[in-house]
Amino acid sequence: MARSALAYKPVPERKEDQQLKRLLDEIYLRDPCLGTRRLVSLLERDYGLKVNRKRLRRLRTEMGQEAIWCRPKTSHPNETHRKYPYLLRHLKVEAPDQVWCADITYIPMPQGHAYLCAVMDWHSRYVLGWAVSNTMDAALCQKALSRTLASGKCPPGIMNTDQGSQFTAQEWIEQLNENEIRISMDGKGRWMDNVFIERLWRSVKYEEIYLHEHSTVSGLEAALEQWFARYNTWRPHQALDNQTPEQVYRNSSRRALGQHGAEDLKKAA
Repeated sequence: MARSALAYKPVPERKEDQQLKRLLDEIYLRDPCLGTRRLVSLLERDYGLKVNRKRLRRLRTEMGQEAIWCRPKTSHPNETHRKYPYLLRHLKVEAPDQVWCADITYIPMPQGHAYLCAVMDWHSRYVLGWAVSNTMDAALCQKALSRTLASGKCPPGIMNTDQGSQFTAQEWIEQLNENEIRISMDGKGRWMDNVFIERLWRSVKYEEIYLHEHSTVSGLEAALEQWFARYNTWRPHQALDNQTPEQVYRNSSRRALGQHGAEDLKKAA
């Protein structure tokens, strides 16, 4: 064992890096296509900050951010992770539990950061379950899905996610297969394929995270519990004819083409 390991004392993240990560997160919500060159110019012009590209690349990697842009040879498959096709392109989603979607977002905190994973019903925009962790791995996604299924929700016909390593991990795939859920994944760089949950991240960050900046994970979870309850059950949603997501999810007469759902869903997909 190296002597340096015995004497090592963990060093907390620099306050300047924390503040810079928050700015990068806000900018990413406004325009996810900016690369490090434009960010260097933008940060100096709008905030008076001189930051080099190497530092921005490091911070964005820690946050799990990556600029959306067209890349060459994106069709080569990863030998260790299978990529599944996008099943929603010509599918008409007309009922709750027909399609669910899931995603992860970065949560800035005064003394570090956390990650939030949520599972949403595509038709009603109802947030079915969520989980928070200080690591961005498959276990976070599994926890959010397990909470959703444990609450008595009917498994959907299709689960749609991006191609992130958390959603191509064997543990996540096995959990979906055990519940007989078909797997759909966005195209590379196609954030519009999962636009409803991407829009959710903007709402939760501007209305809760950026206003309060919770210092502990437990405090963050308590605040998110209240915010998601308000989002689901109280706030009218313009795209749902000013109904709440819960009203649409609970009261739809064409309920749940879910786990044992209809043959027409399979044909359409």
